[in-house]
Amino acid sequence: MALLKHSFWVGLKEYSLITLGVLMYVTGWIIFLIPNNMVGGGVTGLGSIVQYATGGAVKIGYTYFVVNAGLLVAALFTLGRSFGAKSVYAILLTSVALNVGQDIFPQEIIQLLALDNGKLMCTISGGIMVGVGIGMSISQGGSTIALIVNKYRNVSPGRMILIMDAVIILSSLFVPSFMADGSRMPWPDKITTVVYGFILITIVSTVLDLYLSGSRQSVQIFILSPKHAEIADAITNNLHRGVTVLNGKGWYTKQDTEVVMVITRKTDLNVFLKYINAIDPNAFISVSSVTGVYGKGFETFKVNGKK
Repeated sequence: MALLKHSFWVGLKEYSLITLGVLMYVTGWIIFLIPNNMVGGGVTGLGSIVQYATGGAVKIGYTYFVVNAGLLVAALFTLGRSFGAKSVYAILLTSVALNVGQDIFPQEIIQLLALDNGKLMCTISGGIMVGVGIGMSISQGGSTIALIVNKYRNVSPGRMILIMDAVIILSSLFVPSFMADGSRMPWPDKITTVVYGFILITIVSTVLDLYLSGSRQSVQIFILSPKHAEIADAITNNLHRGVTVLNGKGWYTKQDTEVVMVITRKTDLNVFLKYINAIDPNAFISVSSVTGVYGKGFETFKVNGKK
């Protein structure tokens, strides 16, 4: 029962963060990028080209759904069912929000926050929101083709998205684009849009990698306590982290002791400390940051080249 309750709250947290990330991602596009005819952002960038080329007849959400449906099939075989379940949710929510959001956002807010501040500020603001939104979704197992490649090759998600976006943005030069008033975008404006697009994807990839590097930081905890068995059981059964108990000896007392060692995400540190404090308020605890944690529950090695 405790495990079921824990799994429920973990799942609720993951889907809540994916929802928040998707909404932030969509808001960045609807307020700052689409009104300025910006291009960028992976599948959404491809959808924006289609929307501009059709004069708004085919909205971004439709292209986003169709393309991601194909990517989802590849992801199911590559990353497993849990990834697929979260991806279906993220794809459906993003597709609907990209279409519906363009109709419900008041034009006055878009004018005040975006159009009145110029394209450069819109590029920066939209890029930050999009980068954080993607990062929140990826950190919880959300949908992105970059993770498929990242599983087998040591390429960061930010760099992978940067490469894909560069190809998409350059392709927009060869597709006609129409402004909100129905007029065709002049060639000089298309070149300017490409320049802003490269600024946009640079911001998105940088923010994404910064977000992911922060969310994936790990800590190593050493715990010395006469209640070490109780603490180890609580961490294993309730927090579901691997525990190693080391044999030690207090040199001052010359008495044998056991040292509990555990490695976990930095974001979970406060929960661990609360559990330990509840069992033994006098426990001696040492916490240190670690990098390069590989194995089940953490990162995996990416091997380049043939075996």
